[in-house]
Amino acid sequence: MSRARKPDWLKSRPPSGQEFAGIRETLREYDLHTVCEEANCPNLGECWSGRSGPGDGSADGGTATFMLLGDRCSRACNFCDVETGGMEPLDPDEPANVADAIAEIGLDYVVLTSVDRDDLPDQGAGQFAETIREIKARHPGILVEVLIPDFQGEERLVRKIIDAEPDVIAHNVETVERLQFPVRDRRAGYEQSLSVLEQVDRESDIYTKTSIMLGHGEYDHEVYQTLADCRERGVDIVTLGQYLRPSRDHLAVQRYDHPHKYETWRRVAESELGFLYCASGPMVRSSYKAGELFVDAVLREGKSLEEARADARRSRPQQTGH
Repeated sequence: MSRARKPDWLKSRPPSGQEFAGIRETLREYDLHTVCEEANCPNLGECWSGRSGPGDGSADGGTATFMLLGDRCSRACNFCDVETGGMEPLDPDEPANVADAIAEIGLDYVVLTSVDRDDLPDQGAGQFAETIREIKARHPGILVEVLIPDFQGEERLVRKIIDAEPDVIAHNVETVERLQFPVRDRRAGYEQSLSVLEQVDRESDIYTKTSIMLGHGEYDHEVYQTLADCRERGVDIVTLGQYLRPSRDHLAVQRYDHPHKYETWRRVAESELGFLYCASGPMVRSSYKAGELFVDAVLREGKSLEEARADARRSRPQQTGH
């Protein structure tokens, strides 16, 4: 398959502004990492500079997605720009440092993610859980979203995250079943990821979330099936975005879908398949401000998960077929 040429409309603004500089300085002070920088996120300028997301009609302070467990991953996914190998010991001060940085930056919605740490006995689940509890103890009003690894599908490790009681638990399936490899490391897997999401839905009332990258050569029917599989496993929120090649050493982009196509997928996800919310667009990523604003609004209204699901069902037109 030939490689696609990057279209003119797929652009992001370079990071700048006082808020951006302030967040970067605070992260350096506490020796913390963000996936925003490590993965070269195209929305870094928007989120860190406090610009509003598309369609939300508001502006707020800068946000950042903290990356726990170091800045080196034990896996080597072919789409990801995070360094792999050379694993280092965990920083015992990391949970407290994250909580301190959050207070200094002035956040009220926090996203925590991490590298994979297959080298650790608990794959980093304990550090993840401790960081959640540290934030909640110091800042009771803060909403915490976590984007977790698959922990090799070990239910006891996923349960550690559930027991720490974050407000949202996300885990990304990343791509359709047929393309799991070469897109993802061979230790990952479609059913393994779905099992993590299903466990969270089965064992808690915590919102579940996943993300799908487009542009790896998937077909529309495969994207639909992936969305349907995620919804069947209880996923509440989904994001879809365009894969962008970090370097020539990574997988080439096979296709760039126009924003209109992403809008179609948003309608399918919300109106047909029943997701509570779908953020869908070329520049959308799994930790994306528009999705955070949605969850923030729902949770601060004091709605339970079942109430939010019932409201969503009432607001959608009845479907009579595909």
